[in-house]
Amino acid sequence: MTQTETGNGRRHTTPPTWLLSGLRPQSSAPVPWAAVVRASIALAAPLAVGFALGRPAYGALVSMGALSGVIGDTADAYRMRILNIAVPQFFGALGVMLGTLVYGTGWGAVAALTVVGLVSGMMSTIGAVASVSGLLLLLNAVVGAGLPMPEPWWAAPLLLTVGGLFVLALTLLAWPLRRKLPERVAVAGTYLAVADLLAAAGGDAYDERRQAVTQSLNTSYDLILARRARYHGRSNAMVRLLAQLNVVIPLVEAAPAVHVRGIRLPDAIPEAVRELAAAVEESRTGRPGLGLPAPDSPATRAVDSALRHAATVVHKADPDPYNVDDRLGRPAALGVRVRRTARSVLFTGASWRYGLRLALCVGLAQALTSLVPVPRSYWVALTVTFVLKPDFGSVFSRAVLRSVGTAAGLVVAAPVLAAVPIGWWDVPVMVLLAALIPAFTAKGYAFQTAAITPVILLLSDLLNHEGFDLVWPRFLDSLIGCAIVLVAGYLLWPESWHARVGHRLADVVTDIADYVACAFEPEAYGGGGGSRASAQGPGSSGAGDRAERLRARRRIYRDLSVVRSEFQRALTEPPPVGARAAAWWPLVVAVERIVDATTAARVRVNHGAPEPPAEEVAEVRRQLMELADGIRSSEVLVEVRAELPGDEKGVLAPLRREVAAARAIASPQP
Repeated sequence: MTQTETGNGRRHTTPPTWLLSGLRPQSSAPVPWAAVVRASIALAAPLAVGFALGRPAYGALVSMGALSGVIGDTADAYRMRILNIAVPQFFGALGVMLGTLVYGTGWGAVAALTVVGLVSGMMSTIGAVASVSGLLLLLNAVVGAGLPMPEPWWAAPLLLTVGGLFVLALTLLAWPLRRKLPERVAVAGTYLAVADLLAAAGGDAYDERRQAVTQSLNTSYDLILARRARYHGRSNAMVRLLAQLNVVIPLVEAAPAVHVRGIRLPDAIPEAVRELAAAVEESRTGRPGLGLPAPDSPATRAVDSALRHAATVVHKADPDPYNVDDRLGRPAALGVRVRRTARSVLFTGASWRYGLRLALCVGLAQALTSLVPVPRSYWVALTVTFVLKPDFGSVFSRAVLRSVGTAAGLVVAAPVLAAVPIGWWDVPVMVLLAALIPAFTAKGYAFQTAAITPVILLLSDLLNHEGFDLVWPRFLDSLIGCAIVLVAGYLLWPESWHARVGHRLADVVTDIADYVACAFEPEAYGGGGGSRASAQGPGSSGAGDRAERLRARRRIYRDLSVVRSEFQRALTEPPPVGARAAAWWPLVVAVERIVDATTAARVRVNHGAPEPPAEEVAEVRRQLMELADGIRSSEVLVEVRAELPGDEKGVLAPLRREVAAARAIASPQP
């Protein structure tokens, strides 16, 4: 708590900032009205059918499956939404089947759910879809082990799957009505983001615009390559979009070159890029008409050259599919990706640590409720499963916010369970309650919990007929589950007490050191052998060196995006972790500026500036490696005033200044 002094000299206590940030609704997030309508239909219609057929329990199970689909429907592109909804439903069906098999077995259920918790936690380290799949695997296993399910054994898995597929069917109803290909809209959005970046070059808004470009590029490449992985690049539309996306990279590279020199570009250049965005979105072809001012420096020549090349490719009707320079590489074969994923899950420490944390907490929850008579105790393990998701945000904050959200949800559920008898009145009530889930999810985790709690209680009441008596035990169960997570899943693991920004940032700085060598000494870079990024080798051609630079730069910006996400997560942790994380931000910004300065220097060399001396490049790389070692070895960085001699008018002068500034940043220790 924070104490503040009022005008009359009295002190009053206010909640800490990290808690207020979680309880404050995200007002900028719009209400997804289509999702609101879809959730109401998906959860209420099965109840109506169940009552009509005299099988309300069946209707409740279908609605539970639909609830999982509603929560998992978070993507924008329809192809990604199919994966986000359909794949987790398979694991959810498997989970409820396993839970049903161990229902009523006592310690057998404890052992089984502990193993499922280990598998679920390790799955969650693979990616977003796998994380939701692991979540549903464990959630439904807990529900199956804690609630009596209708016979035969396959009925519950089938009904839950039907509910998830019902949500998917409702989602796909709008597919024929979509106006534009999602991948095309994403690529056009990337061009618009680049136009804003060029307009901001030389000004204060540049860093913010560059982050928006990185996010947009990530989204576009993810969408196109996800589809291309299934169709192996044979779709002409996807090949053309990939070509259009690839040629925007030189424009992104040219932006730092003008920014570090403080050059403000004429308005005609961003407007030309916006015109290209419209051409991409409308799939125009023909001869581009560009009225660009004449360039007057190596930096502006780089922009002019990149923009003219982009205009040619954007308006080209049928790019040669065998001549597309894929900056990220063709997706590997399915078997190769499966083997890589299996190795990553089975042989990395992060995967095992999270799996063991989740298994320990779930096992403790089940063991505690087996020893202590807690009515309908499955809610304790459910709470553990929902809260202990580090990839969803701060565990500590989620535990606190879930307690608050559950209390608010029970306030809503209590009068419903007390006043509404089981029957047809549950259908209109569910229409209203289900609509709150997508609407409140956009506002924050506590709000989502408050919306989901009454829905789960209403569906549980249709299975166990406890009515109002569910309310108080559910609140106690939630507090017990949150306490287990805070002790066994947070306090007992030292990594929870530290912001993980530093080590990840150190890896990025190491990659930047390799990127500097790749940009200016490609032969030395290829022969070093110590690089974390793959190199082309000393015999690479110039085109191969450039492609490798582009891939290295994209990897660095992706890694920086991950660092920013970890930074945002760490800010929600209570002191001292949150305060330490906040102190890292100047260094994160400095590292981003080093990448920009390196790219700008390479672009200037490509357009006429002299190559920097090898000794100067080696010194810059050495300073970066020392910076990475300092970040990695200690939480308390020693301030170093780096002296980087060199020509102040040379191509590497801005880069040397950025490296010196990063070395001069003091410790993240507050």
